[in-house]
Amino acid sequence: MHFPAPLKSNSLKIMLLGSGELGKEVAIEAQRLGVEVVAVDRYPDAPAHQVAHEAHVIDMQNKEAVLDLIRRVKPDYILPEIEAISIEALFAAEKEGFHVIPNAEAVNKTMNRKNIRKFAAEELGLKTSAYRFVGTLEDLEAAAEAIGYPCVVKPVMSSSGHGQSVVRSREDLAGSWEIAKEARGDASELIVEEFVDFDYEITLLTARTEKETIFCEPIGHEQKDGDYIFSWQPAFMSPAARQQAEEIAKKVTDGLGGRGIFGVELFVKGDEVYFSEVSPRPHDTGMVTMITQSQSEFALHLRAVLGLPLGFVFHTPGASAAYKARRESVTPVIHAEDAVFAADSFLRVFGKPESHEGRRMAVVLTMAASESEALKKAKERIGYIEDYANVTKMVETEREESEEEESCVIKKVFKFIFGK
Repeated sequence: MHFPAPLKSNSLKIMLLGSGELGKEVAIEAQRLGVEVVAVDRYPDAPAHQVAHEAHVIDMQNKEAVLDLIRRVKPDYILPEIEAISIEALFAAEKEGFHVIPNAEAVNKTMNRKNIRKFAAEELGLKTSAYRFVGTLEDLEAAAEAIGYPCVVKPVMSSSGHGQSVVRSREDLAGSWEIAKEARGDASELIVEEFVDFDYEITLLTARTEKETIFCEPIGHEQKDGDYIFSWQPAFMSPAARQQAEEIAKKVTDGLGGRGIFGVELFVKGDEVYFSEVSPRPHDTGMVTMITQSQSEFALHLRAVLGLPLGFVFHTPGASAAYKARRESVTPVIHAEDAVFAADSFLRVFGKPESHEGRRMAVVLTMAASESEALKKAKERIGYIEDYANVTKMVETEREESEEEESCVIKKVFKFIFGK
């Protein structure tokens, strides 16, 4: 394959629709191959904006705004990196000859939980939890009674667990309804799912081109409020469960088609595997691959987009721990103790221009002889990170801590000398 220089008339160009932390890593991998990167998001100075050749801020749910930018930029590949994008714009761009990754119909199916669940369960015949779709609180009450408690309520379209909750009794329904309606994305319709009593859940990263499909080692993860906080690789699976997981991932990604990496989420109960969701792009739990594999999920995604071979080497068990902001700030500062920068760990700060409570701002990556030991390290080292509203506040806090320690030392010396 030929790799022309970026910013030239013959450059190879990708457009990221969504420029968060995952898009940033894709942009970095593209930069390494001299691929020109155009990063697009709804707010300025998004993480991928900071490492791209060109950055744009538009309303990505506005069909004409998205189409106008695509026509002006003329990218070779369009990479949707979030769900909140005008699907009509992607279909129109594809009709005009632009290459959407993996393809517009796959994005359409996966960006909406109703579409992908009906596709997986009804068209492909994959095993899933029981489910119903509702549009009113009364419908939600009826669906919950039919499915049984506990059950899970989610907007049909949202990301990173936003709007998701577990309903344990009828008394929880009104609260779950409000949580779902406040989520970003499309909350006009909700999905009510049976709560699967699974042993564990995994992400099976599946990369495909027209020539091959490969699987990464399964990734275990721990969630809170529907959003991942820890992940580890490899996650132990019985041979039977592993084979079933790969068969499900192959079936759903073949059904969607196109190129790229897919994050296939699965529930596992014994040797039984249930399909949950799939994302046609790098997955947040897959950030762990930046420390475990010779080719991270971001490198594999770019290789798949370009139609390159997808081989990689799994180097070491590893884990990731997401750091979420504890305060609001328009000048956020991430502070990390030296212990985070050990020989067997990395810190990745995303560079988000604003923070709010619960927003993912950084990730700690650790390696070890086993995934359990790596996870233990990740959980420990994420505790060495803090966020501040600004640098002045951080310095003041450090000064106060230093003065408090100094005062304690003086008191101990005074007591030693004078016995008081």
